[in-house]
Amino acid sequence: MGTALAAHLADWIDGLGLTDHLADAGLPSFTRDEAGTPTWTEADGTALSDERLVQLDASLRDHGDDPAHGVPVALLLLARKARLRAELLTTPAWTYEHLAQVRDASVNATRFWVHKQAQAHQLFTVTRGEHLLVPAFQLTASGDVRPELLPVLEPLLSSGTDPWDAWIWLTHPAGLLGGGVPEQQAADPEEAALVAHAARKLAERAAASPKAARRAAPAPAVTPPAPGGGCGCGGHH
Repeated sequence: MGTALAAHLADWIDGLGLTDHLADAGLPSFTRDEAGTPTWTEADGTALSDERLVQLDASLRDHGDDPAHGVPVALLLLARKARLRAELLTTPAWTYEHLAQVRDASVNATRFWVHKQAQAHQLFTVTRGEHLLVPAFQLTASGDVRPELLPVLEPLLSSGTDPWDAWIWLTHPAGLLGGGVPEQQAADPEEAALVAHAARKLAERAAASPKAARRAAPAPAVTPPAPGGGCGCGGHH
């Protein structure tokens, strides 16, 4: 039964397009041999016993009215977040070098400014590989933080909201706003207070999450720009 269940479960997860998200969810994952037969292992590489496999199958299907066809909600959320991240990375986001050009400043001065704004919870950044990125929607054409976003960014970022989650929420239709896009509605004086209220509500939920507590960490020290320009970073921008 173990081999059949292993194959059935793997085929089901594959069919949902969730295979790549098992490990991110802290769940056992599987690999296939040349014949396509899956081998399930725990995160530490230990092979799953038949009993553990039955437990895994039951837990993944334990959603909805029909457990036999239940959907692993946590995995679906991870898959959605991964898809949205990929979409966001096709939208404008500045490296230090690019933002320095926008701000007509040195890279070192721009780096200092970004860290200072981030420490004040007035700007968020994300990382992609070796690069730190500043999502451009937060900024004016001259590279300053949009003033109408400050009452929205501050509660989100000070609560420990993941920067990727903040980027997703700010740039997609939000249920708390009746389907409006927060960063767009914040620019409307008649909607700005509602957007700020929605951000505070979202921040309260983030602050109550154990994950937020684990993410909280002292902000990195900010080094003033060195005289004479130059980035002084010793690495990529």
